[in-house]
Amino acid sequence: MCGIYGMVSFDVPLTRPDRIDTLAAGVRHRGPDGDGRATGDRYAVGTMHLRITAPHEPRPQPCRDPSGRYVLVCNGEIYNAGALRRRFAAYPFRTANDVEVVLPVFLHDGPHGLAALEGMFALAIVDLHAHRLVLARDRAGEKPLFVARHDGEWWFASEIRPLLEAGISRAVDRDALREAVALGYVREPRTPFASVDKVEAGTTMTVGPGGADTVRWWSPETFEVTSRGIAGRLDAAVRDAVLRQAAADVPVGVFASGGLDSSLLAGLLAAEGHHLPLFTVGFRASVYDERPAAERLARDLGLPIVTVEADDTALAEAHRRLLDTSAEPLTDPAALPTWLLARRASRDVRVVLSGEGADELFGGYPTYLGHGLADALAGLPDGILATLRRLADLWPVSQGKVPLEFLVRRLLAEAQHAPAARHHAWFGSGLAADVGWHPDGFAARIWEAESDPQRAAMLVDYATSLRESLLPKIDRTTMQWGLEARAPFLDRTVTACALRLPTAERVGFAAAKVALRRVARRYVPAWVLRRRKRGLSVPVGSLLDGEFRQDVDGALLEGAWPFSDLVESHRVRQLVTEHRRGLANHARPLWILFTLATWHARWAGDDG
Repeated sequence: MCGIYGMVSFDVPLTRPDRIDTLAAGVRHRGPDGDGRATGDRYAVGTMHLRITAPHEPRPQPCRDPSGRYVLVCNGEIYNAGALRRRFAAYPFRTANDVEVVLPVFLHDGPHGLAALEGMFALAIVDLHAHRLVLARDRAGEKPLFVARHDGEWWFASEIRPLLEAGISRAVDRDALREAVALGYVREPRTPFASVDKVEAGTTMTVGPGGADTVRWWSPETFEVTSRGIAGRLDAAVRDAVLRQAAADVPVGVFASGGLDSSLLAGLLAAEGHHLPLFTVGFRASVYDERPAAERLARDLGLPIVTVEADDTALAEAHRRLLDTSAEPLTDPAALPTWLLARRASRDVRVVLSGEGADELFGGYPTYLGHGLADALAGLPDGILATLRRLADLWPVSQGKVPLEFLVRRLLAEAQHAPAARHHAWFGSGLAADVGWHPDGFAARIWEAESDPQRAAMLVDYATSLRESLLPKIDRTTMQWGLEARAPFLDRTVTACALRLPTAERVGFAAAKVALRRVARRYVPAWVLRRRKRGLSVPVGSLLDGEFRQDVDGALLEGAWPFSDLVESHRVRQLVTEHRRGLANHARPLWILFTLATWHARWAGDDG
């Protein structure tokens, strides 16, 4: 695990080889245990090491093949490294580092062979003979990799910030920002910056003198649904994934909330004799506070637990630090308590397990149930539906944690719309119509091809919001503190099982995550299975009116709103006014707009 960076030129020597120091400095927090580099007149690549496996390895990366033709840098963990070492037993391995197995795989099968890797990874291979650069990312997109062209050279890094600080243009992509306003994130391969791209998850990008070519070797929609034996294999797949990802040569912990996903991780490990510490975050407002449930879980399982309180002052500090260190707009407000949690956990452990991916793969979000209810409501006579909407409007507006009245209003408002439109209205900012955004690319293809809106929604969320919002949140907040986060539910075998499950095995009428709950019964207390889904939510409504009120006014009002070409200023003022008067709950769109405005003020250049 580390941060990687590099510069490659194909025709002439690097024009500014000294900029490699800037790239290295920009990812130093991702690997505070040392720097490794390989340089020549036309290339310079390096890693900042976070020692998780083989912690005493003197210089694990960059790795070279025996001929010296290929130079590899890789950020991540290859969980099937042992099996690959046995497969390529004749290869003269020089280190105990798990990522060195990438080289024999690549030498034997070329770029397509990278599909044999199991784990989370972002890697770069420089071919010194053929003058090409190969970039690749894991299936789910757990590990990031950004690339930019500069004066004929190709630069890459694990985060955007070092690229900008090394001299890449800060001009923004207005179409990408339109998407960010509508969804809260920008879909790959674009970023908010016109000159910076993301290497797409599940692909290999090969760059040479003639340009760049991207080949996709994995995609979630290729799995066929079947009911034959998948649910039975899921238990073993989850167990194997959790135990494999809990293995490390450094201390490991679990991010816990008392919810199903993290409780399953903790309970399974405890049942196998691994009594890892739990880390949880809470708020003073009891409706948001995860500590009582997490502490109860720890008592029941006999595990140690560390709690962190995210008061308004601490959340404001997290916001300032994230804004200053991440050149990406992280619009999920849960990034703030996660940053606080990662800071505390990094004092005790170097690796944490978390539950990312379980909701998208196993049907955990209320929106999936909403699609089933919406189809039933859409069949009602217009008069009855209108009456239900009027009754819902009489319900007092609440600023609480995903209040029931909010869910009912959104369900009734979107029930008669097409599945794609209602899903993005529920899951996005609610401002898609304001900015004229419509599903396209992967999302449009899935909505058109899938007759089952619930399965379509899960596929879209897996490939978009999980990849572009939730995984960047956990990666950036943990790596800020030199802490590695692992997500066992995103394991290749677990993912394949989930994607093959019939919808009824994922989204039930009475309870979500039907198949995963069956697995969890063996490992968690019964009260966890009965507990309503909560997730890590933040009291955004009160923050917008309290600790952040002055900042919100400065960013969105007083003529400061920077994207009036996307959302007119009077519309932004309307959202703020209605929210503060208690006329509507606009916490989500306002937080997204506030995050984008403050990000723009900090990171966009004069040409952006």
